[in-house]
Amino acid sequence: MNFVLILSGLVLLIFIWLVIDFRLGRRKHLSAASKMETNILHGSFEIFTHGKELFRNYFQEIREAKHHIHVLFYIVKDDAISQEFFTLLKEKTREGVEVRLLLDRLGSWKVKRAAVTALEEAGVQFAFSNRIKLPFLFYSSQVRNHRKISIIDGKIGYLGGYNIGKEYIDEDSLLSPWRDYHVKITGESVNSLQSEFLIDWNEYAGEDLQDHHVYFPEPASKGAVRHQFLPTEAGQLEKNFIRLIQKAEHSIMIGTPYFIPSAAIFTELQEARRRGVSITIIVPFTADHLLVQEASFRYLRQLLKMGAAVYQYKNGFYHAKTIVIDDNICDIGTANFDQRSLFLNKEINCYIYDPDFIGRLKDIIEKDILDSEPLTLAALNKPNTLRTTKETIARAIAYFL
Repeated sequence: MNFVLILSGLVLLIFIWLVIDFRLGRRKHLSAASKMETNILHGSFEIFTHGKELFRNYFQEIREAKHHIHVLFYIVKDDAISQEFFTLLKEKTREGVEVRLLLDRLGSWKVKRAAVTALEEAGVQFAFSNRIKLPFLFYSSQVRNHRKISIIDGKIGYLGGYNIGKEYIDEDSLLSPWRDYHVKITGESVNSLQSEFLIDWNEYAGEDLQDHHVYFPEPASKGAVRHQFLPTEAGQLEKNFIRLIQKAEHSIMIGTPYFIPSAAIFTELQEARRRGVSITIIVPFTADHLLVQEASFRYLRQLLKMGAAVYQYKNGFYHAKTIVIDDNICDIGTANFDQRSLFLNKEINCYIYDPDFIGRLKDIIEKDILDSEPLTLAALNKPNTLRTTKETIARAIAYFL
C-alpha cells in the first residue's frame, strides 16, 4: 500500500512539474519571439514534387558553389543519401567554399558525434538548433526548428517539405513514393531567405553575419513572381492561417500530412463553408506517425457534414504543405496544418501571389487528387472500437502530435 501511495505521489509530482515547466517555458518563449515577415518580393520559382529530381538538382548546385553554402534542415538521417550529402559538403570546404550546417537537435538525432566531428575537421561550420536545455527541459524538448532552407552563394534558395533521408528519395518501402512540394528560388528574395538563415545561425552558433555584404550579392535579375516569406514561432502561424482563410471568396485547398487545426482556425474554416466557400483537403491514406490520422478525424467529420471534399492520397505518402486561396494566393513552406507547427515549431512559409505559378500548383494538386480516393462520412462513422479509442487518446494529446 505504501508503495502504491509513493508511486502515485511521484506520478503526480512529475505531472505538476511538466505542466509548470511547459507553461513557464511557453511564457518565456512568447515574450522573446518577435514577429517577422518580409515585404512583397520578386523572384523566379521552380517547384519539385519528387525527391530524386530535387536532390539531383540540389546536389548539382552545391557542387557548383563558389563562395558559401548555408543549410538548415529539421531532419538528416544516418543513411546513404545523408552520407552522400555530408561527403559533398566536406568536399566543398576543401575547395575553399564556406559551409554552414544547422540541424535540429532532436529531428536529426541520428547524426552522431563522430559524423559531426568529421564535418568539423573537414572545415564545415556546424551547430545544432533547439537543444534541450534548462530550466525548461520539457518545453524545450517540444519546440523544434522545423525549417528546411538552403542558400547557395546568396544566389539560389531552396525551401519546402523535404529533409535528407532515404524515404525522401523513395527508398523506404512503407512510405514510397514520397510526395512533397519544394521550391527553388532565384532573384532578389534570396537575400531575405539568407537573412532568415543567418538569424537562426546567430542564435545557435553565436556568429552574427548580417552585416557581411558578401552574403547578400546583387541578383542578376529581380524575378517576376511576387511573394513574401513569413517565418513563425510561438503561435504566430495561427494568425497567419486565419488571415488566409478569411480572404477566401470562392475556394480553399489545403494539402497537409497532418490535419489538426486549432479551435480558432477550425472555426474560420466552418465560417468559410457557411459563406459558400468550397473547401478541398488532401491528406495521406497511410500515416507515418502514431495517432496523427485519428486526431484529424473529428475535424474532417465535421467538415464533411458541411459539404467539404476530403481526399486521401494513395500513391505513396503525402507530405506536401500548401494552402491555395481562390486563384490569388498560395502558401508553400515547412509548416504542417497541425498544432505543433502552429504553436511549438519554428517554421517558414512562402506566400506566392503570381497567377501563373498558382495555376501550375493547382495542376499539381489536381493530379494528386486523381491519385487519391474520397474520404466519406459513412466510412468515418462506421463503428470501429479501435479507431474510436485512438481518436479519444489523440484528442487528449493533439497539441503535441
